[in-house]
Amino acid sequence: MKKKIRIKNILARTFLLYIPIAIILTCVLIPFLWALSTSFKTQQEFLSPTVRYLPNALNFENYSYVWQESHFGTYFLNSLMVSGISVVFIIIFCICNAYSLSRYRFKGKKFFTMFLLGTQMMPVILFIIPLFSVFKNMHLIDTPWALIVFNIVLQTPFNTLLMRSFVNGIPKEIDEAASIDGAGRATIMFKILIPMLLPGIVAVSAFAFIGCWNEFVVGFTMIQTNAKYTIPVGLKFMIGQYSVNYPALAAGSIIALIPPVILFAFIQKHLISGLSSGAVKG
Repeated sequence: MKKKIRIKNILARTFLLYIPIAIILTCVLIPFLWALSTSFKTQQEFLSPTVRYLPNALNFENYSYVWQESHFGTYFLNSLMVSGISVVFIIIFCICNAYSLSRYRFKGKKFFTMFLLGTQMMPVILFIIPLFSVFKNMHLIDTPWALIVFNIVLQTPFNTLLMRSFVNGIPKEIDEAASIDGAGRATIMFKILIPMLLPGIVAVSAFAFIGCWNEFVVGFTMIQTNAKYTIPVGLKFMIGQYSVNYPALAAGSIIALIPPVILFAFIQKHLISGLSSGAVKG
């Protein structure tokens, strides 16, 4: 009897857990593997009427062409600079906002929280025209600071709510004990709270970095000089009006994936522990 129940549990777990995971992985991996294979093909191989899943040889000319001839190295550095600076400011604002929402009582606290949630329901395209007007008056058009300011404004609300769940997971008694020992608010935040928030900071940094790295609409609208493009905008301009070099475009897409993959490879332990602690304690 117990053996039958165990078999039923294994079958239920297989159908409810492993099969959906396998389907999702298949849907994710097939486009990635196809792009990876295409990036090593020549244009003639790709346009051949015979479908070939693998290239005849590992051809790195597409990567060389994208990095040098298409100025992808410049786009890569621009994206790193914009994303890195944006994430630093986002983390600072999120920690301050989350600490205030978690530890202080003030009028309009619920309204402010709902306002942060409401901003996530608005499409980015809705802000393009007013933002363009504001940035033009501030002389930020065609500068990286237009993207940095927008990334901060766009990413801070959601990540503030995420960070608040981590702050809520830290008992208030720790603040009270430190306060009794003579520690001020700044000391409590920088010497006690922030070290304990390290998993949460890692998780928020990862989400913020991915959001900044993938930003396209504002970069396409605000940046007008080729040398200041970020990777998403640079990929768009690799698509010609009458022809597209798909192997080179695939190579550019693979290069664009490298920083997020490396980031998650190094921080996955902190990311998983941070998300799980925020979900359980928040």
